[in-house]
Amino acid sequence: MPARRGPPARRPRRAQSRGGRAEAAWREFAASFARAGMVPPAEPGLAAVEAAEGAAVLLLAPRQALTFTGKCRLRCLYGAVRLLGFAVASHQPGLPVFSPATHCSVTLEAQPTARPSATDLRQLRAAARAAMRAQRVRRQARLKLMARFSPDCALVLLEHLDTPVTRFLLSHPPLSRLFEPQKKEEPSFVPEDAVLASVGIVKCNPEQGLLVPESMLVALEELIQACCAEDEGVPLVLVCGPKNTGKSTFNRYLINLLLNRLPSVEYLECDIGQTEFTPPGCVSLSTVTEPVLGPPFTHQQTPQKMVYYGQPSCEQDTERYLDVVKYVFSSYKKEVPLVVNTMGWVKGEGLLLLIDIIRLLSPSHIVQMDVYDWKAMAPLTPQYIHLTPGLYTKGKQQGRCGQMGGSGAEDWKPSEGEEDASVPEFKLLYVHPEFPRAGVAGEARVHSGILRDMSILGYLGQLQAPDIGAVLPLHSLVPYQVPFSAVALRVIHTDVAPTNIMYAVNAGWVGLCRIPDEIRCQNDGPVLLTQTPVCDCLGFGIVRGVDMEKKLYHILTPVPPEQLRAVNCLLLGSITVPNCLLVGQQGVEGEIPYVTSDYNYSILGSGKLKKKKHFKRQEYRFDCDYT
Repeated sequence: MPARRGPPARRPRRAQSRGGRAEAAWREFAASFARAGMVPPAEPGLAAVEAAEGAAVLLLAPRQALTFTGKCRLRCLYGAVRLLGFAVASHQPGLPVFSPATHCSVTLEAQPTARPSATDLRQLRAAARAAMRAQRVRRQARLKLMARFSPDCALVLLEHLDTPVTRFLLSHPPLSRLFEPQKKEEPSFVPEDAVLASVGIVKCNPEQGLLVPESMLVALEELIQACCAEDEGVPLVLVCGPKNTGKSTFNRYLINLLLNRLPSVEYLECDIGQTEFTPPGCVSLSTVTEPVLGPPFTHQQTPQKMVYYGQPSCEQDTERYLDVVKYVFSSYKKEVPLVVNTMGWVKGEGLLLLIDIIRLLSPSHIVQMDVYDWKAMAPLTPQYIHLTPGLYTKGKQQGRCGQMGGSGAEDWKPSEGEEDASVPEFKLLYVHPEFPRAGVAGEARVHSGILRDMSILGYLGQLQAPDIGAVLPLHSLVPYQVPFSAVALRVIHTDVAPTNIMYAVNAGWVGLCRIPDEIRCQNDGPVLLTQTPVCDCLGFGIVRGVDMEKKLYHILTPVPPEQLRAVNCLLLGSITVPNCLLVGQQGVEGEIPYVTSDYNYSILGSGKLKKKKHFKRQEYRFDCDYT
């Protein structure tokens, strides 16, 4: 019986460079998935070869797709590919792609092209070889790919991606496995999987990717046509629906499709609980020029206009929320299409508030996302919006209507001859999500509070050094010193006695705002506002400490100094610093600042909250624990 061949002996080598250690770590990362049985079988025709250290070239046959979890920088070398609606061609620069376990996996699909003649085929093969040579792809790798080359395939360069934001998030133990798949697949492992894992991505089952139903395709096609034609002015698209129906995903897909044809798209964020381009608690107007290829924490940016509402829900003060939306919307110049995202609060007063917003914004198209039974909300037809009173606006009175229910779209159609000239004119498009647990409250993949914390961490990740290196703890960074007399202070969400105001602000998450009024300080104490202003927010920061002797706030923020000079107001809301930032302070000896271990539960009001046993317990599919 022949002896079993053991693993090849390792050649002696010098100390590994940082890149070499990273590559070895990723190879071990790939092998761990094989041992755990978390890699699905390879698809026919999928070819992936190692191009260089931390890089791979992927060959996809026409219409072939790769669904993956992880992060990488993607560049198309030959042909064309599409992901999340955005088409990537060979002339475009590399794009960062993020596919964390908290969201549905990204699917990369090769786009078919016209079949060339025999003469063109030789030129195309030569172009493909030249593109790989330009990226210094090894000769053996080029030969392997060219053996499976076809003129209508796609060649994609995937490179290891490490950004200051992702390094900062992954440094916190609850999020250390953010870019690893959470669901085990059938045990199978092929060499292509090791190549992909060395880059930083892991192949997933296609069912974990984005499911695009037929109703969504129809709505997208009509919206793209309207935005490109502009026959009736610049379109304003309002997307609404209950929680967990895919509004944010639809918005990203729509924006990416529009950016295939237009240089920019504007985005009005009205969902203060799940914001896209800013930390939570904001209403903002952003100009989008780059494709959105990841969740919110990967693309935090400075919007064109932003107001800090200060809470993840507007139920306590709907009037101020409507004033904020009106103030931000006034900055829209109607030069490019506008996509409006709305809250998932569509029951009771939430639906009435949505009707007010529709009347305020006057959209040209409304995309209503809901499951087929329409139990969450009635179809928002023009006639329904015309007749139904909102929370602050009146509807057109119609005697025969009486009290309206939500039985179906036919209930909202007017009788012949009853059309009114003042009925709003917009096109209503229905989208019925078909992913598992769509529209079921409390059944989201990840709790909304965790997503809000991740957006805050993504924003604070901008404080990290741009070069690849160790993560700097926030307590090691030098904060700005702001005199009490230079800024006014306001607590938004509750009443706080002036004597306790500094206890509330210390270690708080504050909006750095600009009010038109001049700050006048009568004494050495802080300047307190009696009402919450509707004003521009220039960014956010953490009050690291309060120096009562020198009358200084110590604020840590990524806002550049030239913008900080305009800040004269600090707004403190119910949005707080993520717990993992406070608990996981590395390098601190002794007691951790702002973290209490010796707590007296005998004090009135300090006891633990009692659990409501009649509420269904939330089960998170993403392995994340903030306790």
